[in-house]
Amino acid sequence: MDISTDREGLKKAVQDHYAAVADGRDCCHGDDAGICCGSNVRLAFGADTSAGRLYDSEQLEAVPDAAAAASAGCGNPVALGDLKPGETVVDLGSGGGIDCFLAADAVGPEGSVIGVDMTHAMVKLARENAKKLGTDNVVFKLAFIEAIPMPDATADVVISNCVIALAPDKDAVFSEAFRVLKPGGRLFVSDMVTVGALPESVVSNPEQWVACVAGADDRDVYLRRIASSGFSDIQLIEEARVPSSTGEPWRDAVRSVTVKAVKPTA
Repeated sequence: MDISTDREGLKKAVQDHYAAVADGRDCCHGDDAGICCGSNVRLAFGADTSAGRLYDSEQLEAVPDAAAAASAGCGNPVALGDLKPGETVVDLGSGGGIDCFLAADAVGPEGSVIGVDMTHAMVKLARENAKKLGTDNVVFKLAFIEAIPMPDATADVVISNCVIALAPDKDAVFSEAFRVLKPGGRLFVSDMVTVGALPESVVSNPEQWVACVAGADDRDVYLRRIASSGFSDIQLIEEARVPSSTGEPWRDAVRSVTVKAVKPTA
C-alpha cells in the first residue's frame, strides 16, 4: 500500500489495528508499543503502561478497566482542558472512552460529551463502558473525524489524544474542529509530531502509521495547520521525546506534544 496516496487503504489499516486493540487482540507493533496504543495492556495499570503514565490513580479508578486498557493516547488533554460545569465537549478519536468519561465528570450532569471514532469495535466498547459507569451525559458516534457529525458552533471544547496523527487529511480535521466550536471555544490536543524529516522507509510503512509515527507532521507544520484553520492564541503547552529502546537515530525526531488553541470570538 502506498500510504501517501491510498487514503482509503490507510483508514482501513488504522481501523483494523484499533479494532484489535479494542478487542484486546493486539497492541502497537514492535518498540513503539505504548505510544498511541496502550503499552502492556492489563488490568493493573502500573507506571510502565500507557494509561499509568498519562493518568493519575484517581482518574484510573473512576473509569472501567476496559476503558483504561484501551487507552491509546500520548497525553492527557482532559487534565489541561480547564473544563467547566455545563460545557459541551467533543472528543475526536474517543477510543474506549477514557477521556470522555473524565471530561463528563468535569462538566457534570448539566454538561455533555460526544465521542467520535471511526472504529466499530471501539465505539461498541465505549458504549459498553458507559453502561458500566451508568453515565448518561456521554454519547459515542461512529464517524470520521474529518466529518464530525455535529452542527456548527455547538461545542465549548474539542479534545483529541494521539489521533490526528493517524488522519490522512489533518487540515480537514482542524477545520471541522473549528466549525463545531462556538466562538471562544477551546481546542486541546495531545498528538505525535516530528522535529525534522523521517526516513522514507518509516514514512512508507503502514505499521509505523498505525503507531502514530509515519503520519506525524513536522511540529511547525502541525501548528501552521491549526492556525490556517482559523484558530488563534495557539500555545505549545508540552513537548517530550518519545521513549524507545531500539536506538534508531530517526526516533530522536519523534515528539509527543500538547497544544491549546482558541476559536476567535469575532
